[in-house]
Order: sequence, then C-alpha cells, then structure tokens
Amino acid sequence: MINIDITKKLKAYAGVQELRIKKDIAPGSIVRITGPSGAGKTTLLKMIAGLVKPDAGIIAVNNINWFDAEQNIDLQPQQRMPGFVFQDYALFPNMTVQQHLEYVTQDTEWINRLLAIGKLDSFTTHKPQYLSGGQQQRLAILRALSIKPKLLLMDEPFSALDVKMKMDLIGELRPLFKELGATALIVSHNPQELDGVADDELEIN
Repeated sequence: MINIDITKKLKAYAGVQELRIKKDIAPGSIVRITGPSGAGKTTLLKMIAGLVKPDAGIIAVNNINWFDAEQNIDLQPQQRMPGFVFQDYALFPNMTVQQHLEYVTQDTEWINRLLAIGKLDSFTTHKPQYLSGGQQQRLAILRALSIKPKLLLMDEPFSALDVKMKMDLIGELRPLFKELGATALIVSHNPQELDGVADDELEIN
C-alpha cells in the first residue's frame, strides 16, 4: 500500500498555490494522474521519488516512511529506487540503447525481453540522437523497467507514440507490471489514454 498525505507550495501564474494530495494506492494497481497544466502532476511524482521535498506530510510505502516531515525522515532517491520515466526522457547522449539498460542490470535475458517489448531490438547500437522521439520515449520506459521496480512513476510516457504503437506497448506493459508486482503511477495529458487499463485515478486541480 502507498499512503500519500502531503502539501507543497507551488509557484503559479496567479502567485503561490498549495498542492494538497491525500491518496491511498493499492499495491499492484495502475493509477492515472490527470489535471491541468501546472497543477503539480510532475511535482507529485518527483516528491514520491525523493527528487522534490514536500512542505509537510507523509509518504509511506508498504508501511515504511519514505518521507515524514514531523519525524524528519526523508529517504534518498537511491534508497527509494522507483522506476522513473521523465517527461524529457533524461537519456544519456553518449550511451547506446544497449548501454542504457546494461548500466542498470546485467541480466541479459531481461534486457533482451525489454528490447523486444519496446521494439528496439534492432537499434541496440544507436545513441539517442539517432532515435526518433517515439524510440527515445520507449527507451526511457525500458530503462525504468530494467531495475524491475515495485513502484513505477511515469510522466506522460506515451505522448510521442502514434496510436498503434501506444496501444501495442500498453498491451505489453500491463501484464509485465502484474508480473513484477509493480504499482504504476502514470501522468497523462489525455484523459482517455488509459481507459480500460487504469485501476484508479487521481485528479489534481
């Protein structure tokens, strides 16, 4: 179970607004996170990952406090170890597709399986600059999965994919999440994108 009860002040066009999130997330579920631009969707993922610090509250995962403002607990991202798909991909420019995955794991069988799922098995020697936007996005997803995370944080992970590729990939990912026992929090700019896939929803206003 993931328990989130946090607040964070955000700079907005109209001044400062307070992001207030209170949500209990069942383990193994896929949660779609929606809301207008600037509402704090990306900030929420970064707070869960330990990249941004909430102003107050608690983030607990499986009864372990990752963040507790009152008790001054704030685990480092390396201790939390979620899989994170950044909106801008955050790929290493000098690493090939293969090296991106080998940087995280030496499990060749797992790497090859991921490459097949992402349809990048023919691009293993390519560096990001020689990949299309959709291919870069798929690589970012595969890299996040390479650690076999129990928690996956995905920031608009399908925005650069065409409809067929998106549906094919989502179809492959859902059973993979289940196999890993992973909980996935997915920010989406398209409210219909995860229809029939998401188990729960969190709307940020």
